[in-house]
Amino acid sequence: MSGSRREFLKTVAGIAGGAAVERYAAAHEAAPAKIRSTGEAATATRPNILYINSHDTGRYTSPYGYDAPTPNLQRLATEGICFRQAHCAAPTCSASRASLLTGCCPHSNGMLGLAHRGFKLKDYRQHIVHTLQGSGYYAALVGLQHVAAHPEMIGYDHVDMIPGNHVEQVTPKAVEFIKSRPRQPFWLEVGYQETHRPYRTSGPGDLPGDARTPEPIPDAAPTRQDMADFHTTVRKLDWGVGEVLAALEAEGLAENTLVISATDHGIAFPEMKTALYDAGTGVHLLMRGPGGFAGGKTCDALISHIDIFPTICDLLAIPPPAWLEGKSFLPVIRGETAEVNEEIHAELNYHASYEPKRAVRTHRWKYIRRYSDYKHPILANCDDGPSKSYWVENGWGKQTVASDALFDLVFDPNERNNLVADPSYREVLEEMRGRLHKWMVATDDPLLKGPVPAPHGARVTPPDKLSAEEGVITVP
Repeated sequence: MSGSRREFLKTVAGIAGGAAVERYAAAHEAAPAKIRSTGEAATATRPNILYINSHDTGRYTSPYGYDAPTPNLQRLATEGICFRQAHCAAPTCSASRASLLTGCCPHSNGMLGLAHRGFKLKDYRQHIVHTLQGSGYYAALVGLQHVAAHPEMIGYDHVDMIPGNHVEQVTPKAVEFIKSRPRQPFWLEVGYQETHRPYRTSGPGDLPGDARTPEPIPDAAPTRQDMADFHTTVRKLDWGVGEVLAALEAEGLAENTLVISATDHGIAFPEMKTALYDAGTGVHLLMRGPGGFAGGKTCDALISHIDIFPTICDLLAIPPPAWLEGKSFLPVIRGETAEVNEEIHAELNYHASYEPKRAVRTHRWKYIRRYSDYKHPILANCDDGPSKSYWVENGWGKQTVASDALFDLVFDPNERNNLVADPSYREVLEEMRGRLHKWMVATDDPLLKGPVPAPHGARVTPPDKLSAEEGVITVP
């Protein structure tokens, strides 16, 4: 890293950590030459990693069988592996991304809420870029990251300073980076604002009458229009992904690049994003590249976002850091086992409002526990939009929410028939309660000791408000 680059990063970091940036710069200047440029004849010893992440896309893409205009994502699935049972560790933006990038759950890594509302990681050295940099990787960010108030807090070698995070702004910069003959091996993180609300207005090919609404949402004119607008937005996301993948191919980098296409959580509709149902935790995850991630395969193993970091370590033969809570699923990819997880877990602490919830999921059962005195849906934690308005107009805010719930995912995949009060499921209920409690104890979950406070300066919306920006309180 040049002196001018180092000084620039130190300046823009400000209170976010100029001294830390200086240390990172010095360390990389002195690091052994384990990397090469694309023009060198030698073969890179480790693959590049391209991590493309989107906002609020769930599984509503064509690789998952939905009528979504995503041909580039479909091609990626056809050439790689589509994970059908991948789940986030938290169905809220910053906590989900932080869990994927640290390999541990939100209450372990400290990201209990949203980065732009005052929450942050306990230790940014747990971010995967530091582990990769220690093995000679050059770490670059183009676009959205959403796990720090400023990207300089994280420790990338290169950050593209662009005016926004939409596809049209991010894609040209990502393509430019790939074409710049970057040092290899590299970690390139490409973050898109899409498909976060507000959506783009639907056009030809996205007619409201043709748009099938998500499973939890009724079929009505406003909800069809809402989904049609989502289709327009996801089409633009797919275009950006296609441009980035085409640049990899044009530069001869595709064969030695592990591509990870992921989203943070479910789409921003009622009882999806911020909900611990599968509609909220179920995520789009496609991987293509060296190490067996090829062939257009479908993987039905139960996978959590926190498993991606240890899988990368396994693939690269890097010793896994001690803090990792996930498991490598490379044995599944190699055909050595069908599963690495008997159960996975998810949680919610803060989104706009405080809504403490925990869940444990096996292939057959889901158990959700809600730790809140507020007995109604917390509407501020659902992004505003036509589908939310339709639910609110029909009395959503007056409904009562159960403190705990058990669902049979074989006979009730949409999780609408709560079995907690059915005595014939008492044994299953106690087993799932025990699994959840054991995990909370093992991970030292602060919720076991009572309500989890927000940090000083965090912005929190009271639970009885309709929208995220109503009556926001700054924690003293």
